[in-house]
Amino acid sequence: MSDITQIRVGKFKIGIVGLKNALAEMVENSSNLSDEQIGNLLLNELTRHNYIGSDLKEEYATAFLREYKKHIGQPVIEEAGDGLQIKVLGPGCARCEKLENEVMAVLSENGIMADLEHVRDVAEIGTYGIMGMPALLINGEVKATGSVPSRAKLKAWIEAASR
Repeated sequence: MSDITQIRVGKFKIGIVGLKNALAEMVENSSNLSDEQIGNLLLNELTRHNYIGSDLKEEYATAFLREYKKHIGQPVIEEAGDGLQIKVLGPGCARCEKLENEVMAVLSENGIMADLEHVRDVAEIGTYGIMGMPALLINGEVKATGSVPSRAKLKAWIEAASR
């Protein structure tokens, strides 16, 4: 089991081993289960391959349930991390990479701290309901789809969101 998926647990991004397989199995076996039962079953399964402190089990179960709901296409509210959250959505084509590099340049040039994530998994991208790639989300708000905005526009969006 070598797949590692980063998810937000509380205010931190955590790498979870085996999440994709556990979610796929849960889809097959979750009929008539409550949200609490699904979260706890995922917690029990994923604890076998990941260290999860006993004092954090409830937070992990909540995070696993959120990932399950995203996996089956239900709308979810993302847990906000501390500070600015930026996501580039795209499978890794040249335009997607350019958008990520432009965002990194704006952050670096302006001394702005942010949690920047490039989501390349097509199934995960689909959970956002966005069809054009690359796409840019800042603090959960879609700012651009299907193009790479100018550096000036990126700077304006990032500065406004960081205030």
